[in-house]
Amino acid sequence: MTTAFAYPEIEAAFAVSDPLAREGLLRLRQLVFETAAATPAAGRVQEVLRWGQASYVTPDTKTGSTVRLGVPKGARFALFVHCQSRLIPEFASAFPAWDRFEGTRAVLFDDPRDVEPLRHGWLIKRALTYRIRAPLDIPA
Repeated sequence: MTTAFAYPEIEAAFAVSDPLAREGLLRLRQLVFETAAATPAAGRVQEVLRWGQASYVTPDTKTGSTVRLGVPKGARFALFVHCQSRLIPEFASAFPAWDRFEGTRAVLFDDPRDVEPLRHGWLIKRALTYRIRAPLDIPA
């Protein structure tokens, strides 16, 4: 199921010239919505535009740290989180040697097939519930 864009400006953020980057961003977008639907503690997730990037916030519960999707300099596409959070270090610790990172702010991708629901969904869930810290539930 594909989620409709709420605003043309958000849809335009996905109109990147590289078709693999667009496909990867759309896969991550769908994973954000699927993860949010499976995470009642996050509440409603709203898609907004921040810094020209599609961003996902929890406006009602305010439990989350913003998740952004965009095109970085060092990869085709990326999933960004707040750089001063513990999200990327926790993710790297939970899933060592799996992904490329841009410091503490992003997971970098070059191929849409690298978007993995179990691993990257875990990071999205942690971001959407960041302010209600639960124990690390690392999948086996």
